[in-house]
Amino acid sequence: GDWSLIGVRFALYVTLAALFGLAAFSLYGLRARERGDALALRPWFIAIDELVETHPQGLNWKDYFGNGNPVELDVGCGRGLFVHSSSRRNPGTSYVGIELDYKEGRRASRRLKKLESPNGRIWGGDVNVAYRRLIAPGSLEAVHVYFPDPWWKRKHRRRRVFNDVFVNQTSSLLRMGGWLHSWTDVEEYFGVIESLMDHHPDFQKLPS
Repeated sequence: GDWSLIGVRFALYVTLAALFGLAAFSLYGLRARERGDALALRPWFIAIDELVETHPQGLNWKDYFGNGNPVELDVGCGRGLFVHSSSRRNPGTSYVGIELDYKEGRRASRRLKKLESPNGRIWGGDVNVAYRRLIAPGSLEAVHVYFPDPWWKRKHRRRRVFNDVFVNQTSSLLRMGGWLHSWTDVEEYFGVIESLMDHHPDFQKLPS
């Protein structure tokens, strides 16, 4: 289904193909050797906590990327395939991938470094911190959430990225007319996301 609300659009697709390699990530810091690796990957990789320290008032995208291009966010970017391919295909748009697993995030940033990408960046850490502390309201063109971890065990489902708080915050950070895109191949999780979007006053369902 597709959703749009007071100018904010949400596109959601579900597939029923098997998904492999799901993992629960619990890495929150960098060891000394990893810090050195992370420094070598700048500006393509940086920890969200460090950005918060250096930008206590939040980020200005124009200062961060050096231009006024629209910015799109990939939440749970994994190895960064979307950021890598989209930043190459759309040089007039800036892309930031957020990944909780630092190892995966650094792997994604190496692809961008190899390209010397001017418009692709990876942030390591918790998207909720980035939402609260770094990103200005109405400053995002689009938010992408592809195959979010379903956290299969019932006791762990509170860790899912899609909840009322996430949807509310996403709505406030998107510009009017912005998009929220999400794909999942977990039918139960699709139902949860669909319900959250259908009942949010800021989003409107669009024709498929």
